[in-house]
Formats: sequence, structure tokens, C-alpha cells
Amino acid sequence: MKRLPLFTIILFSIFTAAAQQSAEVVSQLRYGNAAEAGLSAERLERVDRMIEEAIEEDEIPGAVAFIARNGVIAYHKAFGTANPETGEPMERDAIFRIASQTKAITATAVMMLWEEGRFRLDDPIEKYITEFENMEVLDSLVASDTTYTAVPAKNKITIRHLLTHTSGLGYGQIDADERIKMIYHKAGVTDLFTTEDVTIEESVLALADLPLHHEPGEKFTYSEGLDVLGYFVEVISGMPLDRFFRERIFDPLGMDDTWFYLPEEKQDRLVRIQTLANDQWENYPTTFYDPDYPVKGAKRFFSGGAGLSSTAEDYARFLQMYLNKGTYNGQRLLSRVTVDFILSNQIAELFDGVAGNYGLAFGQTDRKTSLKGGWGSEGTFYWGGYFNTQYFADPQEELIGIIMKQTQAIDTDDTGWKFMQLTFSAIDD
Repeated sequence: MKRLPLFTIILFSIFTAAAQQSAEVVSQLRYGNAAEAGLSAERLERVDRMIEEAIEEDEIPGAVAFIARNGVIAYHKAFGTANPETGEPMERDAIFRIASQTKAITATAVMMLWEEGRFRLDDPIEKYITEFENMEVLDSLVASDTTYTAVPAKNKITIRHLLTHTSGLGYGQIDADERIKMIYHKAGVTDLFTTEDVTIEESVLALADLPLHHEPGEKFTYSEGLDVLGYFVEVISGMPLDRFFRERIFDPLGMDDTWFYLPEEKQDRLVRIQTLANDQWENYPTTFYDPDYPVKGAKRFFSGGAGLSSTAEDYARFLQMYLNKGTYNGQRLLSRVTVDFILSNQIAELFDGVAGNYGLAFGQTDRKTSLKGGWGSEGTFYWGGYFNTQYFADPQEELIGIIMKQTQAIDTDDTGWKFMQLTFSAIDD
């Protein structure tokens, strides 16, 4: 029998390994058991107990928790109630308003267009939305009539600034500076969500007339920059943002339950926003927004910063695409090189978030944060949403964790950090 040359054997081994690696990269999430995922079933039961105790102690009324590792969904459970009036139990396929979890999806859309050579990240936004010419920085405000003085900005707002929350824009109703809140309110800027007959274009153009917190690029200020970029995606692509998301992101990833406004057949799965009053959970009232915005009203405001509703499993598909270096189920959304770039520290020491640094779509743990414990490996990316949803994904451990709740005006919920800590503690390989 003729023996193969050593070089041929080595070459065959390299190609085989590459093919196996490629097959792993394009895989999709599948249900399996804890052992298949390299997790301890016994330790995952700690997540059960933690959430059940939080419900008993009225920290939360209910939750959906999701854990996947190495592409295997090892934990997907629902707890508590979805509607305080009916006592309807929470289900695994419950739909939640994910608010700021929308931002990473909008950032992904921006970077997909960037990969097509449509613009450069350090292009000024005024090149594409001319209303952002001649921006000013707030100097002083007369509270009695909200008149203000401002000075011309020395720097231009770039697309990179908008992605990294360093543009100097504010966030209206949830802004930390009362002066900005007053100015945005008077100008009619739409924050977060609305049932009114308004478009993201109208709100963004109103925003362009208002002063900035600070010079672009000077510091991290959480802002409506991703709303501006949502409109920017419309300008560059020539498509409404909801259609771009559906055709370019949601359909390829199989995210059939992720929408700005829910189709009628999905509306009964939307969890009610709840708050605790007199030791009872009740529906959160209408404030500066109507809590029923995903199912009623004009349904024309496609907020790139906060508008989507989704399920835990749908959002996990999006995160798995990033862990897969830009692919999911044979569909490539981003290049591996682009994913690495998105997950790199973009703003050095400017980030003043909970932990680590900030890339082009997510907060990320750095070495210092990782060494604190409970935050996963260096490079774990994470964020959350206004209605009390949290997620994280650890590229080194190939681990995804998502916990979805729908609450407002409560300050006793520790399930977010506990869930993260318990999830990493369940790794067993």
C-alpha cells in the first residue's frame, strides 16, 4: 500500500481543521443539556432559586432567563407573571420591550453599510444630514423661560462619535442635566418611544437645532446618537429602518419575534410593564410615553436607540452572530475583521459606564474589570435596556446570558448582577 507523503498528510489535516472550524462558526443555536454545553446542571439550579426568591421578595414580578454555551441552549426558563391584572404566567417566548438593547442592532446596521464603503467612521455626520452643520455647545440657561446661550462647537460630530456616545448630544427626559431636559422638551424632541404620529427623521432634525453638552469627542455622554444613526441608516440605504432591520438582520438571523411594532398575532405575548405600589404589582401608568407603544398609536417612530421589542431567544441569535465572528446559520452579516474592530476599545478612558470600556456597539469588560470577578473574561460584551433587561456574551467562553424583565420605578432588583455571577459560576469543563 502506497503511503502518503508527510507534507500531504499535514496539508490534509490543516484543511480538515479549517473546515471543522468553519462549520462551527456558521452553526446556529440548538437546545441541549447542561453537560453538552460544558455547564453544571446542579449549579444552574442556583439561577432558579435566585429568581424564585426575587419574586417571593417582590424584587421582580417575573422573568425569562436564557443561557447558551458553545452554541447549546442549556437553560431557558420563565418565572412569575407577565400581567398583574390577569395573573397570566410568564412564558419562555414572552416578548419584552428591549429599549437600549436596540442600540447594538442599529450599530450593526451602520457597520454593515460601512463594510459596503458607503462612508468613513470619521466623516462628519453633517456630510449626510446637513442639519448638523454649525453645532453649538450649551453655555448657560435661563430656567424661567428656557432661553439659553451657546458657543460654536470647535469640532464636528462624526459617525464614530455617535456610535460611542461621545458626540455631546443629550437624552432629553432621561438626561442627567436638567438644562438639556428642558431644552429638548421645549423643542419637541421625541425621547425613546411614542404613540404619536412622528417619524425618527422629524425628531432627529429637531435635535440638530439644539446645543450640545460638550465638545464632540471630549467625553462619554449617553445620548440619542443611535437615534441619529437610525435615521442615517435610512438616508444611506434608502430604506425605512424597520425594513432594513427586517431584510438585512432579522430575517437572516431568524429573529421572527423582533419588531418595532408587533404584528397583531404576536401582541398577546407582550409582557406588561409593572411597578410595585402598596406591596402589589400593577401596570405602569402613562408618563412621558405610553407603555403600550409597541401595539398602538401611529406606529411610525423607528427609534434606533430604544424602539424594539424582542424575545430572549431572538436576541441570543443576534449575540451568537457576534460570537461566530459575523455569521449565523450560514448567513454572514459582518466580516470577522469588522467584528473584532467593533469589539475593540474605541474611546480609551472616556467611558464612565458600569465597567470596562466601550467599542462601537457594546460595553466591554477590560482586564481590570474581569479581575473583579463576576464579569466574565476580558472582552465580555454587555448592555441592557430601560425596562430592566440585561445581556452579556463572553467570546472566550462562548457563553451567552440574557435575563428579561419589564419593570419601572423600582430600586430593589439585584437579579441582573446575580444572574451574571451565577451563570459564570456554572461553567463546568
